[in-house]
Amino acid sequence: MLILAQQTEVASNPHVGAVLFYAFAALTALSAWAIVLSSNIVRMSVYLLFTLGGVAGIYFMLNAEILAAIQLIVYAGGTLILIIFGVMLTSKNPFMQLKVKGWETFAAIGIAFVIMGMLGWAMVNTDLMAGEKQPPGGYNDVANIGRGLLSKYLVPFEVAGVLLLVVMIGAAYMARKRRAE
Repeated sequence: MLILAQQTEVASNPHVGAVLFYAFAALTALSAWAIVLSSNIVRMSVYLLFTLGGVAGIYFMLNAEILAAIQLIVYAGGTLILIIFGVMLTSKNPFMQLKVKGWETFAAIGIAFVIMGMLGWAMVNTDLMAGEKQPPGGYNDVANIGRGLLSKYLVPFEVAGVLLLVVMIGAAYMARKRRAE
């Protein structure tokens, strides 16, 4: 209901859409920088939650509701919780501080500039009007994607869920075994 109200408000006033986009972009960028600059693993996880939420907000603004839902459910919901539990179960001190060496900082900055250059090159050489095409396979709305997941792709979907469950049980077992030693 809230999304529908936002879409009608954005349709009536184009400035609201720009403000929302810049707000989500700023949230995403600032949270990503906070992840890089923080040395506390638990705080990094919280900043990652804000980063993933900002990306989901941008997906909602692009009317890609299925991507936004997947972003929130799978990444923000599942993966982030898995990271937090993994750190807290396997670490003796979940609030430990990370120490970054000087050469690691320079390597990360170099890799970041290479990635920024590749993204810039891709943006300059991409036809922006090519996005008007429909996705292959007829999966262009949430209902068709849901039907596909529960019919044609049911087995891989369930196998992925069981695999994640086995990984979580294995991590808990390994953490408990280490504590007993």
